[in-house]
Amino acid sequence: MTGQIGTALHESVRQEIMRRVRAGEYAIGEALPSAAALAEEFAVSAITIKRALRDLQPAGILRSVPGLGTFVREQRRFIRDLDFSLTSFEDALRLGLKPSIDLVSLTREKIYDPAFDVLEPPDGLMLCVRKVISADGIPIMYDTSYLPRSLKDEVVDEFGKKFISDALRDHGTQFTKTKLLIDAAPASEQAQQTFAIANGYPTLRRLYRLSTTDKDFSVFGVTESPFDRLACVVELDATRKGSRQKK
Repeated sequence: MTGQIGTALHESVRQEIMRRVRAGEYAIGEALPSAAALAEEFAVSAITIKRALRDLQPAGILRSVPGLGTFVREQRRFIRDLDFSLTSFEDALRLGLKPSIDLVSLTREKIYDPAFDVLEPPDGLMLCVRKVISADGIPIMYDTSYLPRSLKDEVVDEFGKKFISDALRDHGTQFTKTKLLIDAAPASEQAQQTFAIANGYPTLRRLYRLSTTDKDFSVFGVTESPFDRLACVVELDATRKGSRQKK
């Protein structure tokens, strides 16, 4: 490779590493050789190797762990019905997943993100619940939910082992409507840590508002998922009034 220009060297290294990942020569979860070892193998500079490795991270091929090295990412993508989150353990099991919840924090905060404006959130402090939702042991969502502070302690205590919607339903809350806003945004700092992704990595966000029979009680939240980790599917009823089908 020594006779090629810098750009061609970088592209050649990147393509060969990608080929090795896809061929299973570098296994999922396995650490790649060091930049120095790869530089010697490819007969290029360490800068060229680092550039190739860096470019493969936003593509979801590799992930870098400071102090440990560069690893092959899990390529599995979860496909699920579109709603505000995995609404319950029953829904998750019906999709063939084994869900688990890791409660990260319980705080009191306001909703500051202007993206929520379309959902008309309240201005005051709310109970903020942050958690990681995993499927088959793989983190797929970082969820931040906002609820009224008047919520009883016995309900809050269940958030570490149940989906919020499940815990609320078990205590008599009836949901009447879900409103969603779907967008793409760089991963938050918390999501970066959860999914071991770089700053600026794109995520699929679903901002939601769950209305209940009590007009003063609504649940707001946002779930983040890397684009290579989760995809959603929606089914529309083409027979509904005002809908049109493509010919």
